[in-house]
Amino acid sequence: MPQSRSTSLLAIYPHITSRDRLLLQLLDDHQVLTTDQIHRMLFHARRTCQIRLNELAALGLLDRFRFARDGGGSQPWHWTLGHHGHRFQAAAHQRPEPTLRTSQQTVQRLSANPHLAHLLTANEFFVRLTAHARQHPEARLDRWWSESMTTKQYRTITADGHGLWSIDDTTVGFFLEADTGTEPLTRVVAKLDRYAQLIRRGGPRYPVLFWLGSEQREEHFHRLLQARRGDVPVGTATYISEPAEAVWLPAGATGRVRLAALPSDHGQPVADNPNYDDDGNFVL
Repeated sequence: MPQSRSTSLLAIYPHITSRDRLLLQLLDDHQVLTTDQIHRMLFHARRTCQIRLNELAALGLLDRFRFARDGGGSQPWHWTLGHHGHRFQAAAHQRPEPTLRTSQQTVQRLSANPHLAHLLTANEFFVRLTAHARQHPEARLDRWWSESMTTKQYRTITADGHGLWSIDDTTVGFFLEADTGTEPLTRVVAKLDRYAQLIRRGGPRYPVLFWLGSEQREEHFHRLLQARRGDVPVGTATYISEPAEAVWLPAGATGRVRLAALPSDHGQPVADNPNYDDDGNFVL
């Protein structure tokens, strides 16, 4: 049943499941997900997913938009927080309650964002890891930070995302660079300078994962890497690959390895390394 603008959140609570709360948090953290991405992460049946998303939209917890597809038809629905979803998340995290106008502007700006495709590409990387972990009990995505959270925590780098990926007792940290092919490869390679600075300050020495659109671009990228020092671990793969599998080609290598096999060091317990608390203990 559609909710009015002034609906009390308390009246909506009986309709919100634990899975709904998880979805609201994911959208709060990562802004937008498609129907297919939500299905793979949280649901078994696609039809069940579609029905539930429409129910949450009717409650005002979610909003959605989509565009026409070149050549005919429509792109998939893109889901984001609705006004009551923004209100719920604000209450959960003790933030000021947003106005209806603010919530509407957030959706409008997101839908018109020229970098929307890049955002969805970065999110897709983590969606695939999450879906893999659902099927493999030994695997876990222990951390999924957005670009804004990664920048806030590490300050001097601007990765498209950061994660901690675990297989049994092995945990590998990584930074994601989702390449959409819009920048010259020389500029893409130059991003490694900031990661090198982070390592020199005692920060983590995590592999930087360059997720590329084609094998040809990947090949050219590795040619440019040959002229650099190997102070920052690097792995490359293409969009068609599953990031949890043996698809990562390290710099200077001839064979591909699994994400969990890439070299990873959490860094030193220095003040600006968010991997450690004030007592020097590693924290997720």
